[in-house]
Amino acid sequence: MLLAVLITNSEGNILVERFNGVPAEERLHWRSFLVKLGADNLKGVKNEELLVASHKSVYIVYTVLGDISIYVVGKDEYDELTLSEVIYVITQAIREVCGKPPTERLFLDKYGKICLCLDEIVWKVGNKSHYSIHHISTHPVPRFAHSCFN
Repeated sequence: MLLAVLITNSEGNILVERFNGVPAEERLHWRSFLVKLGADNLKGVKNEELLVASHKSVYIVYTVLGDISIYVVGKDEYDELTLSEVIYVITQAIREVCGKPPTERLFLDKYGKICLCLDEIVWKVGNKSHYSIHHISTHPVPRFAHSCFN
């Protein structure tokens, strides 16, 4: 199950978050844990270089893209390999919407389009019956991206 997607700026402020099946009382814990994880490990990391962590029985894959950090959290069948495919789709969609690795300002300028794209990815990936991992790995950019964002 895909549990969460968080996108933060370089200071650790959350720009976008999507939770799937995470109780409200646990969300604050995940927010602070992921921001601290990024602050400790993302300094000096190249664009789209993937880092992997685990916490309890949960996997976390995270990376930097331009001035933003992206975190994807999953459990069960969403292990680190599957999450790396999911984060690839997310980074490619953001890159396509922004036209390049985003600065925080560019990300916020394209916020609505990015949220639309992210909701489509997270909703379909989060519910495996609607979207297969095979489809994610063979279709790196969401189908609607070309028509919606031109």
